[in-house]
Amino acid sequence: MDSADLEVLQKCLQWQNESHRVTLATVVKTWGSSPRPVGSLLALRDDGLLAGSVSGGCIEADLIERVHAAPPSRPEMLTYGGTAEECHRFRLPCGGTLQLVLEPAPNALVLQAILDALIQRRLIGRRLDLAIGRTTLYTPHIDETTQFDGQTLTAVHGPRWRLLLIGANQISRFLAQMALALDYQVLVCDPREEYSAAWEVAGAELVPGMPDDAAIAFTPDVRSAVIALTHDPKLDDMALLEALKSLAFYVGAVGSNANNLKRRERLRLFDLSETEIGRLHGPVGLPIGSRTPPEIAVSILAELTAVRHGIELGVMPAAASMPLAREPLAAVS
Repeated sequence: MDSADLEVLQKCLQWQNESHRVTLATVVKTWGSSPRPVGSLLALRDDGLLAGSVSGGCIEADLIERVHAAPPSRPEMLTYGGTAEECHRFRLPCGGTLQLVLEPAPNALVLQAILDALIQRRLIGRRLDLAIGRTTLYTPHIDETTQFDGQTLTAVHGPRWRLLLIGANQISRFLAQMALALDYQVLVCDPREEYSAAWEVAGAELVPGMPDDAAIAFTPDVRSAVIALTHDPKLDDMALLEALKSLAFYVGAVGSNANNLKRRERLRLFDLSETEIGRLHGPVGLPIGSRTPPEIAVSILAELTAVRHGIELGVMPAAASMPLAREPLAAVS
């Protein structure tokens, strides 16, 4: 499945190749209650066709009119909301305010470089200097997000989260598909040939070896999650022993309450502290009455999303991340 960024930028490139003029809008700041987060993208074609969203429908009609009447020849800033009149006019909820950067869509070379990174599920950053309209591509560090200081827009694209699944079963298949749509880089480990040979989720990489080796090679950081799904303690516990000692923001395992109590007793036989064992989410996922594999996948992704956004679910906060060095890639005017 395409991520939101991938879909919008693919449309930008396609429409440019079809000789359309394209404007790219990026949400750079929000105040109060806003429908879309910072970094959201919208591509506007010269005939009014849209890809993506910056407001959930509140301001798109006005943007179409503005761009059709006066397409930007250089990057510019635009603010919606802030007053009761504007909030009522644009149906922005609860006094919300959106600040956008509008720009002529990046040229084909820049777009292709970003798309290549996204297709390879690599993180890539784009800096736009509004004063001169210059775009620079670079490799951002793992915890970098889209930022705007009034002069420079730094947009980060790509899978900012990673997920290692232990087990290539039916639940894993649905979970991998959904996680890819949420911009996770997904890796799957299952040493059982009868399962791994049948794995065919495009975009989710099957890694060889045993689960503990896969967990170590995965090097979980604060943007990583590890979930054990085989129901086989000999496989699940191997990965959990390594993952619970890591910085992973989420470590989970399927199974009933009784089975997870037994799992915790087994983990106490190894070199894990009570704090590390207490990080285990088990049974995995939110209790939404899920029974089928896709329902279980929904419950797991819902809990992952809640933990990512700091929603209190009775779990320990993730450890602080270590900054990584940035590496310039290219500068394209």
